[in-house]
Amino acid sequence: MKYISTRGKISPIGFKEAVMMGLATDGGLLLPETLPAIDAKTLSSWKKLSYQDLAFEVMSRFIDDITASDLRSLITRSYQTFSHPQITPLVKKDGVYILELFHGPTLAFKDVALQFLGNLFEYLLAESGDRMNIVGATSGDTGSAAIQGVRGKKRINIFIMHPHKRVSPIQELQMTSVLDSNVFNIAIQGTFDDGQAIVKNIFNDIPFKEKHCLGAVNSINWARIMAQIVYYVYAYFRVSELENCQTVDFSVPTGNFGDVFAGFVARKMLGRSCIEKLVLATNDNDILSRFVTRGDYSTNQVTPTCSPSMDIQLASNFERYLYYLNGEDTKRTADDMATLSIKHCLHFDQDAMTAISNDFMALRVSETEVISTIRDFYAATGYVLDPHTAVGVKAGRQFAANRPMICLATAHPGKFCDAVAKAIGEQPLPPSLAMLQGLPTRCEILAADTTIVKEFINGHAV
Repeated sequence: MKYISTRGKISPIGFKEAVMMGLATDGGLLLPETLPAIDAKTLSSWKKLSYQDLAFEVMSRFIDDITASDLRSLITRSYQTFSHPQITPLVKKDGVYILELFHGPTLAFKDVALQFLGNLFEYLLAESGDRMNIVGATSGDTGSAAIQGVRGKKRINIFIMHPHKRVSPIQELQMTSVLDSNVFNIAIQGTFDDGQAIVKNIFNDIPFKEKHCLGAVNSINWARIMAQIVYYVYAYFRVSELENCQTVDFSVPTGNFGDVFAGFVARKMLGRSCIEKLVLATNDNDILSRFVTRGDYSTNQVTPTCSPSMDIQLASNFERYLYYLNGEDTKRTADDMATLSIKHCLHFDQDAMTAISNDFMALRVSETEVISTIRDFYAATGYVLDPHTAVGVKAGRQFAANRPMICLATAHPGKFCDAVAKAIGEQPLPPSLAMLQGLPTRCEILAADTTIVKEFINGHAV
């Protein structure tokens, strides 16, 4: 399996090199040259596999430069840190399935990929003897999951930017209370989009990237997407077995397009006979739902919401989908991204809109609807949704058909106490979050300026 850039200006590379490169050196995002299709016989053989064994089978379709025994070992280590034996269990509540993706160490779906990626980085660096400085931006959950994935690991320093006072207090504590010497938290005086732009600027400075052996943990790293494909396949098998059905739908709360893009790839692998609808659910920061419903991909000001991990305008994985929307035309994709960087918008014609509507359905969910969904779902079921999951449940119910609807639960509700309390009253924190209160913290507050952040990295790189 070889990997190419969405912008077409690098030679095909192997999986290990793709992981270490992160962002392609031409500024594009890395993708497999071809996506593997899974035939009916293979699908049947996967039905009863454990999560870990299924992860091995799925990831093996994308990796041919790591031995099978080493890949199995990486997967086993990565999911030992999860508190549920099924890793991503499902529960059925009030007619929808909730895919619980929050049983990892930071209680967010990012753990599913970042526990694996942290171990993968360590494995590759031990093999090569090299070092790595990870640079990333977070809207809330990626940062803590990435930090947990690499804290204390040899040959790695990690620099995570979050928007100052624009993540939940628990999310902030999960990052800043980690005092390992290889962890550097940076609160930038701006938005997540500002942080994401800084990351891309830094990675596009090739001499700086090479000098410091920079690595990426944001979902620009293909390994993140690959690991997330697994839980779509796993959920499909569990629900189709429970419901004795062939086809399911998914509703995905998303701000950065990474999670729903993993579902897009899973559907390409399994086929529409297995996964039909992909419902893309956004909060008030609705660039992605406007793109799907109106062909309008134009940036606005970021609006703070009670689902802060989705408070994003420019979705970093959008370019991967754009590549497929453009018929895998790398020049057209590069031209579109150049236009976007100058004009801050893209508009799509009727032919494109037909293709987009065939791939996704979308809904914008308001703040009022988020709170009412948490309240009403709790009243009906006794089950507490976090605000991001509530966005997905609201959209999933709206587009429910005569197939099972699987809604992705992307975080534990305890991470968003204010929103939950507003909806249903105070709820006890899980012990792993309660113990964060009062811990010492360490964080550097910096201007949202690429030069200033690069100076900080220069002074602290491994």
